[in-house]
Amino acid sequence: MPPHRLNLKVVMLQINLLISQGLCNGTRMKVQRLHEHCVEVSLVTGSNRGRTVLIPRIKLSPSDANIPFTLNRLQFPLRLAHSMTINKAQGQTFEKVGIHLPQPVFSHGQLYVTFSRAQAMNNIK
Repeated sequence: MPPHRLNLKVVMLQINLLISQGLCNGTRMKVQRLHEHCVEVSLVTGSNRGRTVLIPRIKLSPSDANIPFTLNRLQFPLRLAHSMTINKAQGQTFEKVGIHLPQPVFSHGQLYVTFSRAQAMNNIK
């Protein structure tokens, strides 16, 4: 019988949950375990790197005023972090960086941020 192991991925926090503990919008973390009401993750960025925390399901409501009814849903404030925008990458350092620019960047500063995120120039593709 094959091993029952699920390799979980790196995700990104989409809200400021607890800023004092490094749980800010854009924080990358690796999923360790899935529970019914929370996700157990370990932080992969920042001064709290390696720390394990629980991310709860939170109540989210759309902000569109054109919806004629109230819609609330519980969901984890996480998204897969296979890729990110240049703005989200600013201030972070990565071992390897893959760059996809289907359109020109709109400022020279963005191009600088794009190419300066990798730890070494030979780790940019």
